[in-house]
Amino acid sequence: MKEEKIDYQKQLTQIILQVQKLPVKPKLLLHACCAPCSSYVIEYLSAFFDITIYYFNPNIHPQSEYERRLEELKVFLSKFPLALQNSVKLEVAEYNPEIFFDAVKTREQPELQEEPERGERCRRCYEFRMKKAFEFAVNNKYDYFTTTLSISPYKDAVKINTIGYTFDNLSDVKYLPADFKKKNGFLRSLQLSSEYGLYRQDYCGCVYSMRSKHDNSKQTDS
Repeated sequence: MKEEKIDYQKQLTQIILQVQKLPVKPKLLLHACCAPCSSYVIEYLSAFFDITIYYFNPNIHPQSEYERRLEELKVFLSKFPLALQNSVKLEVAEYNPEIFFDAVKTREQPELQEEPERGERCRRCYEFRMKKAFEFAVNNKYDYFTTTLSISPYKDAVKINTIGYTFDNLSDVKYLPADFKKKNGFLRSLQLSSEYGLYRQDYCGCVYSMRSKHDNSKQTDS
C-alpha cells in the first residue's frame, strides 16, 4: 500500500488560521541561510508572526561566502517594506565551521563527502542547524520555530519536516511545518531576488557542495 504524502503546506495554513484569532502575534524563530530564501518566507509569514531570523550556518564555506550571505541578508532586511513594517529582527550565531564537521561526521565517514545533495550528509546538516534553532527558541521563549530550507527545490522537505517534528513535544516551543517552495514560493523568491538585486549563490553552502558545483562546471565546459 502506497504511503500517503503529508501536505505540510496545508498544515501550515491550518496553523495560520488559528494564529489569526490570537490577540498578539506569536513569536517565531526563523532559521535562515540567506536573503533569497528568507525573502518570500518573510513576505508570507510576517503578517501572522513576530519574526526573528536566526542566522546559524557554520556549514557555509569559505568564511567570505558566509559573510557575504549575512551582509546581503542584513541589507535586505533594512529595505524590504514588510520586514520593516513588521519589525523583523536578526540574531547572528557564532561562525565555527568545526562544529559543522563534528555534526555531519564527514571526516570519520569520507564517503559522505561525495554524496549528491539531499543525502545523509545533508540530512545531518538540516538536523544540526534546526536543533540549534530549537534550542535558541527554547532559551529565549519563542512560541514557534522553523526554517527556510524547504523553499529550495534541491532540499528534501520530508526530511526537514520530519526532523522539525522530533522537537515538537520537548518544550512549549512548537515546530511550524512548511514546504515553502509550494504555491509558487520558490518562484516568488526568484522574483523578489531580481527586484531587490539579491546575490543568489550557485551552491548550497558547504565545501562539499562547492566542490560538486565546481566539478559539474568543469564537465560542462569540457
